[in-house]
Amino acid sequence: MNASNDNRQPAATRDIKVWDPVVRIGHWVIVIGVFAAYFSGDDWQGIHVWAGYAVAAAVLIRIAWGLVGTRHARFASFVRGPGAAAGYVRGLVTGRAERHVGHNPAGAVMILLLLASLAGTTGTGMALYAVEEGRGPLAGIIAMAPEDGTQANASSEAPRGADRDDDDDEYEGRGEHEVGGEGGEWLEGLHKFFVYLTLTLAGLHVIGVIASSLAHGENLVRSMVTGRKRAE
Repeated sequence: MNASNDNRQPAATRDIKVWDPVVRIGHWVIVIGVFAAYFSGDDWQGIHVWAGYAVAAAVLIRIAWGLVGTRHARFASFVRGPGAAAGYVRGLVTGRAERHVGHNPAGAVMILLLLASLAGTTGTGMALYAVEEGRGPLAGIIAMAPEDGTQANASSEAPRGADRDDDDDEYEGRGEHEVGGEGGEWLEGLHKFFVYLTLTLAGLHVIGVIASSLAHGENLVRSMVTGRKRAE
């Protein structure tokens, strides 16, 4: 009787459910969407746009789920101060990092940074799409509202005379050019900034995942597929 009990798997090596489907699916949608958007670029605009929409939706859902979701998905359960994150990184270097069933403190900071950067990337992308193409969810907000109000006041500022219609067209065209030109260049630069910030953070995230996996002897990538991790 005692021998059979001794042969049972120790409780510490059993795994438990940690990541729910919303977290796991959202994670991989973001990964695939970012790569699809980046490599499609301007050559396959349709893929680029819809990949961006998918990432934006996943980010919004993840933020909402971080407030009302399951235990390990909620921000309140894993977000800590910068001191805790720095302490965890020091622990990785010295080989004394504390294992966490959910997100570790450094990973929590990275999640917040990535969500913010992804929001900036998709937001500026949709704004740029509205300015340059007059399309997308922000088209009615940005493209129709010039920053300097030139287009809105074009008819009142046009010279009076028999050729007023031609002057109106000229003023209206000038307003559209200013929004699509100067505004478009500014948005494009901001969009690229967020793109490369996101890629940099993603690279650091991968390094952190590898380091944590080695330090704690578990495959964190697989756990984001299966949703299960080793119990403490």
